[in-house]
Amino acid sequence: MKELFDKVSADCSRNVTKTYSTSFSLATRMLSKNIREDIYNIYGFVRFADEIVDTFHNYDKETLLNRFIDELEYSLNNNISLNPILNSFQNTVKKHNIDKHLIDSFLSSMRLDLEKKEYSSDEDYKSYIYGSADVVGLMCLKVFVQGDTDMYKKLKPYAISLGSAFQKVNFLRDYKADLKELNRVYFPNLVNNSFDDEAKKKILSEIKEDFSIALKGIYMLPNNSKFGVYAAYKYYKRLLKKLDNASSSVIKNKRVRVPNYQKVDVLARSYVRYRLNIL
Repeated sequence: MKELFDKVSADCSRNVTKTYSTSFSLATRMLSKNIREDIYNIYGFVRFADEIVDTFHNYDKETLLNRFIDELEYSLNNNISLNPILNSFQNTVKKHNIDKHLIDSFLSSMRLDLEKKEYSSDEDYKSYIYGSADVVGLMCLKVFVQGDTDMYKKLKPYAISLGSAFQKVNFLRDYKADLKELNRVYFPNLVNNSFDDEAKKKILSEIKEDFSIALKGIYMLPNNSKFGVYAAYKYYKRLLKKLDNASSSVIKNKRVRVPNYQKVDVLARSYVRYRLNIL
């Protein structure tokens, strides 16, 4: 009856995705049916780890993260976990031969969030982004390429650029919450709340370069994932435009959002391009 438990586990990961991120859930629904479950499973895993370090303030976060990691290791070694999120994730890891290095790098960045509050060097900043975002994109790429190692190697640098772009946009969008609620500053050289319009301009330039590189890779994705990833790319580009139009003062005091009707517009426009074979 393991098959039934695996189905229940996958359902849990899908529900986690839908509950925690309407945008990511919508983009995942644009992927081919045969890979959606695995992307939900990856999201469920990274979301739970992120919630431990970001939101469980009234609990011993380090103990919770350690238990989560211990149970993950058990699941990878024994092909099962009674935690349905980890059970579904280990199924995806085994199915697509996801590198353990990617998982360990992600968890290392999550562990940094327990104590590290600022990133004073570009090296530390890039290392955190690689672990917290780039490797998640690479896990998804493993699913997209369906075992084609040559395609994986070819698309890897583009997936890294896209992951970096998404994460940096998140950092800008969440600047207020990260600083005031979690006392964190991810962008280097922005200690003592020194974020201003000039700093914002530099960050935006960096993100736009990441997006420019990433788009080239999106065009080369297999059909099972091209539309979904492109839709996510266009959503984040829309969010970036809003951040670009907002002053640094607004970003420091307000969470900039993309309204739902604009998300639908992004999806519709992306679908037209996809159907016309413009992608």
